[in-house]
Amino acid sequence: MSASIFKAYDIRGLVDGEITPDFTFATGAAFARFLKLEREPGTVVIGEDMRPSSPALADAFSAGVTSQGLDVIRIGLASTDMLYFAAGKLNLPGAMFTASHNPAAYNGIKMCFSGARPIGKESGLLTIEKFVNEGSPISLSQVGVEREQDLLEEYVAHLLQLVDVSGGRKLKIVIDAGNGMAGHTAPAVFAKLNADVVEMYYELDGSFPNHEANPIDPANLVDLQKAVKKNKADIGLAFDGDADRCFLVDEKGHLVNPSALTSLIATRELAKYPGSTIIYNLISSKAVPEIVAEHGGTSVRSRVGHSYIKKLMAETGAVFGGEHSGHFYFRDFWKADSGMLAALYAIAALGENDVPLSTLLEPFNRYVSSGEINSTVKDAEAASGEIEKIYGSREGVTLDHLDGLTVTGDTWWFNLRASNTEPLLRLNVEANTAKEMASLRDAILNTIRA
Repeated sequence: MSASIFKAYDIRGLVDGEITPDFTFATGAAFARFLKLEREPGTVVIGEDMRPSSPALADAFSAGVTSQGLDVIRIGLASTDMLYFAAGKLNLPGAMFTASHNPAAYNGIKMCFSGARPIGKESGLLTIEKFVNEGSPISLSQVGVEREQDLLEEYVAHLLQLVDVSGGRKLKIVIDAGNGMAGHTAPAVFAKLNADVVEMYYELDGSFPNHEANPIDPANLVDLQKAVKKNKADIGLAFDGDADRCFLVDEKGHLVNPSALTSLIATRELAKYPGSTIIYNLISSKAVPEIVAEHGGTSVRSRVGHSYIKKLMAETGAVFGGEHSGHFYFRDFWKADSGMLAALYAIAALGENDVPLSTLLEPFNRYVSSGEINSTVKDAEAASGEIEKIYGSREGVTLDHLDGLTVTGDTWWFNLRASNTEPLLRLNVEANTAKEMASLRDAILNTIRA
């Protein structure tokens, strides 16, 4: 069982069958034992999302933690970045009950060290899994204490301290909370802004009655696109279930390329901190490192995945990191990701400029990308090898294997990565023109799907 639900960065599984109160009690006890080994502070912060199962699962986890003599602070309903805020601000380890964008039948746990430092398979999750499987002794003579603390207003104040949204014109903003945790945090944040907000799907409902809370799938953004155009709004925001990711829609109802948002935020961070380092992942547009260099910064290319980006941010002292999946990481937010903070950067930039969002982002949209395309294949390694043979021998082409296979030509590049959990190959293509991108995309897909 545990092999399937202990993922690379968190725990995720089906409620009742896999993620049960008994399991989360055992995991809470295991987490506490692990924290003692790591000489971490003796209090754990726990947050939870709006899924119906989250309160009972969090209760059991808290009981497991206190059974080992550690104390607990319950912050109640929270977005994942609000849990990171709590872990950073209080300098305590934390656990967030959420399955992010997964369907309603799922739940899970994201855990972190004090200061919001990530815990993944390479940094402790395997030890916690081992302790769960072993079972943890309970010492009733040293049971910890649980208390509650509301941190929503402090979270809002911290975000608004990092981004100045007080100036500029009044904007009309449509926000699709997807019945997820943005329905809890967005009202508190946007009450402080001089903005006309159109609210969509703010009701906290873990059954996701309107659409999946997964904005990386364009099908889940259709309602927002229509609402932006209908309301003649300046910008649309879509959050995932635990509100740590944000996707943008411009005034025309067009989806904003996450690489363009990475570039926009990078230029603003470099204006504040000249000469700083910016992290981008390898499926981001090649415009990102170009723009960073043009603004006097240093760019560092990362593998896909938050543990890699956060590690690189710590090693390089980077001020900001952007992922094409809609995760944006900020040094001033304990190197953690925050969809709300990314949204505020975009709103601040738009408010300061008397142009529509599409015009503001035009300088950052230099190339044409395919978006991520998944293909089911029998043998991902063989398919990648075939593509490497075809393109690797071409003149002027470079290859690298930082994460899967990346092939770069003069006017194009593509990356082909195998999924860690499914028989899938993920393809991202970018070229100088739409015709070249489509030709390259179709040729690669025809080969790997043959």
